[in-house]
Amino acid sequence: MKITFTKQDRVPVKAGGVGLFFEDLNYDLDGGLYAELLENRNFEAKDVHGEWDRYIVDHDGGYAWDVYPAGASVQMKIKTDRALFPENPHYMRLTAGAGEGMKNKAYDGIYLKKDVEYKISFWMRSYDYRGKVLVGVFKDGAPVLQKKFKVNTDGKWHRYFCRLKSKADVDRADFVFELLSAGMVHLDCFSMMPSDAVLGIFRRDLAELMKDIKPGFLRFPGGCVVEGNSLANRYLWKESVGQPERRRHNWNRWAVHATCPENNFRTDFSHYGQTLGVGYFEYFRLCEYLGAKPLPVVSVGIACQYMSTEFVPLDDPALEVYIQDALDLIEFANGGPETMWGKLRAELGHPEPFGLEYLGVGNEQWEAEPMQKDTGKPAPNQFYQRFELFERRIHETYPAIKIVGTVGPTFETESYFSAWKWTREKLGEDPNFVYCSDEHFYVSPQWLYDHVNVYDSYPRGPLVYAGEYAAHVPGSGCALFNAPQANCWEGALAEAAFMTGMERNSDVVVMKSYAPLFGRLGYTQWSPDLIWFDGKSAYATANYHVQKLYSLYTGDFAMKAVTDMPHTYASATERDGFTFVKVVNASEETLEAEVEADYDFGSLTRIIRLEGEPGDYNTIDEPDKIAPQEIAPSSPRSVQLSPRSFSVLVFRK
Repeated sequence: MKITFTKQDRVPVKAGGVGLFFEDLNYDLDGGLYAELLENRNFEAKDVHGEWDRYIVDHDGGYAWDVYPAGASVQMKIKTDRALFPENPHYMRLTAGAGEGMKNKAYDGIYLKKDVEYKISFWMRSYDYRGKVLVGVFKDGAPVLQKKFKVNTDGKWHRYFCRLKSKADVDRADFVFELLSAGMVHLDCFSMMPSDAVLGIFRRDLAELMKDIKPGFLRFPGGCVVEGNSLANRYLWKESVGQPERRRHNWNRWAVHATCPENNFRTDFSHYGQTLGVGYFEYFRLCEYLGAKPLPVVSVGIACQYMSTEFVPLDDPALEVYIQDALDLIEFANGGPETMWGKLRAELGHPEPFGLEYLGVGNEQWEAEPMQKDTGKPAPNQFYQRFELFERRIHETYPAIKIVGTVGPTFETESYFSAWKWTREKLGEDPNFVYCSDEHFYVSPQWLYDHVNVYDSYPRGPLVYAGEYAAHVPGSGCALFNAPQANCWEGALAEAAFMTGMERNSDVVVMKSYAPLFGRLGYTQWSPDLIWFDGKSAYATANYHVQKLYSLYTGDFAMKAVTDMPHTYASATERDGFTFVKVVNASEETLEAEVEADYDFGSLTRIIRLEGEPGDYNTIDEPDKIAPQEIAPSSPRSVQLSPRSFSVLVFRK
């Protein structure tokens, strides 16, 4: 077998082209990347159920809290009078006997790490309770961490805080609040955060796995979460900044994913919510930590078209709110301290601009005529015209912003071809219309193999952002709840093959990000996911390792690489005397490959390889079943390729 490439017609590779896409699904934020350990910490949980355009939102402030110890005659009542904060008005009135109180579900319970300090806080109001209270972590009824507080009885809200260090690793323990004397108190805004959280906010193991990919950008916060299942449910970035306790709780669009008559239009995740403890300020800070450029996405006034027919008509003055939100977001990120939103950023602790370059306008909308609820007649959402309006208004004020557009959620469909036709026409009129357009495809491994060369024939000029893609292996549980086996090697290998085509065509595909990013075991609405985790630990999938290898071993220029054997795929890039050749052997045979070019590209110095059986996948208990291995080269220009393998060959001149 031969792998051949040439410098003729080589194309530049955009630095940082491999990025990450973060959407708050699969409990990826609350219960995941956000290091907060407690669930429904401010008593604002909603129980959401229903179907298309008919969602019922019931307040369920007591969710995730229960009496402690079990069977105690404790009274727990949600109240709203004289609230701590009007944005989140619900709080708990606890009436209990001595040594009684309540505990928090904390997803799967509290996990503690030895020698790590935990910051615990809560707000409390008391009129006549003069005893002490206890807060801490209990395992099988015995205290692991605990702190007693004397209570202020002036009838005002007060914040209580302590730091407690764990002396041991502890799994699935209870977070407990107790009255040490009989009486009644009012409680709100509990928090328990590990001191090792990145920036004091992000769960360390998850943040470090993100950083290890060395992503060039981070797209956030979605995804369908941006659109909302209704316009009222959409993500409002202005409500995500400022004092965390005053960020209005919102129910999560994924709480009603897959509701149907068989489950009475309610899933196990009906309480899935967004506390917004991580908001836009924290997302921007996360980008700085990752060394990634921020790519926030804003709503264009269309709710999720898979879940709703709701949109703001183009001639409705209310659409101005959405446009202004986009303009104000840019000012928040880049404005000086003399501007309204730049001043807020500075007051939050970041006087320097964040240097926002990209803005996603819309998620995966398409030009459509959904049926109106009242009349049953088509109502065009005029997506193209509204996008043009957003683009014009944004570029009038911020001409340097690179707008990321969309061609919808499907590939090679009528709406896809229509969107590309419109995009190319507008780019012909104004080359600054969009920087690139977002394509999404969740497809079978065979589709990826069949389309490895799809970008070879794309017109040069319009740029592509492959914003959401993944191989969905038939029969592996893809797109279902909690299916880590969906991240099997069969899918990851096909993704590696497809990415050779994206890399060869780096003059067209300038950005790419796998989706989704995270999945919490037992809390997952969508599979496969790049990183899986539970309350204690996390692990990288084979798909993660493919993405990481493409990110770490990519040069400044891409050459046209070809192979002469079926079921093999290759790409080649070069930088500063190094040449990186990526090759997939999807066959069942071991192959001897000779690497050739029309110039001297040096000798083989490193081989990094991923390989496995098609159904192999990593797990919490076996996190490295498929992981990169270093192979010692035995020849300067040839290599043995294992069956079903992905290899990165590093040549140095």
